[in-house]
Formats: sequence, structure tokens, C-alpha cells
Amino acid sequence: MKKPFYIFWITILAGCTFENPRLDSLSAFYKPAENPILRADSTLVFYDSLKKENVKWQKADVFNPAAIVKDGKVYLFTRSEDNPAAILGGRTSRIGIAVSEDGIHFKNYPTPVLYPDGNYKQYDYPGGCEDPRVVETEDGRYVMAYTSWNYDVPRLSIAISKDIFHWKKTGPAFATAYNGRFLNMATKSASMITKMKNGRPVLAKIEGNYWMYWGEHFVNLAWSDNLSDWHPMVDGSGELRKAMITRPGKFDSGLTECGPPALITDKGILLFYNGKNSTDEKADSSLPKGTYSVGQVVFDINNMEKIISRTDACILKPSLPHELTGQYKAGTTFSEGLVYFKEKWFLYYGTADSFVGVAVAK
Repeated sequence: MKKPFYIFWITILAGCTFENPRLDSLSAFYKPAENPILRADSTLVFYDSLKKENVKWQKADVFNPAAIVKDGKVYLFTRSEDNPAAILGGRTSRIGIAVSEDGIHFKNYPTPVLYPDGNYKQYDYPGGCEDPRVVETEDGRYVMAYTSWNYDVPRLSIAISKDIFHWKKTGPAFATAYNGRFLNMATKSASMITKMKNGRPVLAKIEGNYWMYWGEHFVNLAWSDNLSDWHPMVDGSGELRKAMITRPGKFDSGLTECGPPALITDKGILLFYNGKNSTDEKADSSLPKGTYSVGQVVFDINNMEKIISRTDACILKPSLPHELTGQYKAGTTFSEGLVYFKEKWFLYYGTADSFVGVAVAK
């Protein structure tokens, strides 16, 4: 289905009321002394209906969390891995949930909330459900974009919930778009566009549809009218359009991977993203090769593929011991969750594919 381009957006947006946060309030983050705030917990046991056995589903690592505020508490949705003996990428990931009353000290729930089961098993088993991003809709639903991993092709997938604990998978996000052309292409990392309403980010509608940035080798824009089926933007030849690409000599010279849900601000649409430093001659010489750090880009709200500004240097990088060692040796701060809580911004991130960290901006 072909959608009209951006010609009417200025008029539509002018009639909307957004509680646009100031962009400069989302830049000066510090790392509290409590980091890391979550570690693997080998006491958590879950019955795996596919393996038909009890598994210690968070025994190996816990990292790359999504975040949401509900009923005055912060909930994290963590990527949790089960087998510490397996090599990187050889484990099963499940999405766990943890809760906090202050945004820093969290308590795990005993069982995961999203994991490989009989639904869409061909896409998410045995690798599992990875790297969630979660948004709330204006009507009180929750949408999770995550990666289904079957040890063959990673696929961006969607699940929907009414209560954050019970999720219904709807399958790969691009399964129906363009007659399934992108179903079997590697896809991941979706940041749906949100706006502030009543002091919290909720999913925004623009031109009658929902929108998200997604991708890691480059960033693409996609739209949906039902939250389950998403349509990437393509050019006249049917190829994916590129709203943002890597930059030689910068912190994002290797990858530009979308982070937490994007947010409409006073300057435009703010997207936190995770830049990977290249491992060759294109690398930023001020960072170790392969390092994952966090940057920001602002897109024009009237043309969501147009970049207004982009940080030349990262705003958050590995600096603490647990961020520089772990499952991923090059060092990692990989952001996926952003909430406004108790008049502060909390940015949640994974560290070296091993722990969960947080950075705070007042």
C-alpha cells in the first residue's frame, strides 16, 4: 500500500497539542553510584514448554532493557539469557520484568513475560526473544517491538498487551508489507515515535498512522495503522530508504542501531541511538574499536526522514568496569529504555551484554 508523502504534515501537526520537552534536558546524563542496577539471577526458574524442562532462565546474563512507567512505578523488560556455558549468540533469550519505586533499585518477577512458545516458534526458537522496546498507547495498551531469533535470521517482531504481564505475539513486523518482500531479511531495533501526554510518553499518531525508526546498518522509517503490520519506506526502485547512515571516523562508524522509543521535543523528533565504532580503518580513533556508545539525532517533525542535528560525539560511553568487560569484550552502553519519572529522565541500557545500567538527567 502506497502512502502519501509529507505534504500535509505541517497543517496536521499545527492542530495538535504536545507537551514537548526541551531537548537540552535530555542530554546531560550522569551514572548513579548504584550501577549496575540489575545482575543475572540464577535462582529464577521457569518451565520451558518447548524443552519440557525447568530452566534457570536468567542464569547467564541480563541486559538491554525496555522501560515503562505504570501506576507510579518503573518497569523494566530485560533480555535474560539462560546458559552461561554457551558462547555469544548461542543461548535462549527471554524477556523478564522487574519493578522499582525509585527507578534505580529493582526487584525481578520470578518468570519471564515473553519467550519462545508454540506461537511463531519458527521465528523465535531456539534463539529466543531479544532486545525489547516498549511503548504505551493513548488507550492504555502496550506495544513491544523485539527481535525474534531462530539462529538463522533475526526478525523485528511485535507483541501487544493490556497489562504489561500478558503479551500476545502478532508475528514479524514486516510479514505482510510489499507481499512479504522483507519477511526473510534481517531486521531489528525499532523505536516507535512517542509524544508527551500527562507527563509520560505515549505513542503518537501522525497523518493518521503510527511511525517508527528501525534498523542497525542504517535507519529506515516505517508506518502502521494497526500496530501489528508495519510498512518500511522504500524508494522508486522498491529499495529501503535510508534516513540515517554510518559515518567514517565517528563513534557510529560501524552501526547506527535505534535505541529507546523516539520522542517529539521542542526541536523535533529525538532519537537516541546506539553507535558501534568500526573495527577497521573507518573507526573513531578516540574509542576502542567495536565499542557501543549512545548518540542522539533530531529529525524534522514535518519531514521525518530529514536530519536537523546529530551529535558528533557520543553522549554516553563505557566508562565503568562492568561496562568494559563481560560477554561483549569491546565495551558497551546500549540504550533501549527511556522514561520520565519523578521529574527526571532515566535512560536504561545494557552493559557488555551482561548487566543493566542507568543514566539520569534532571
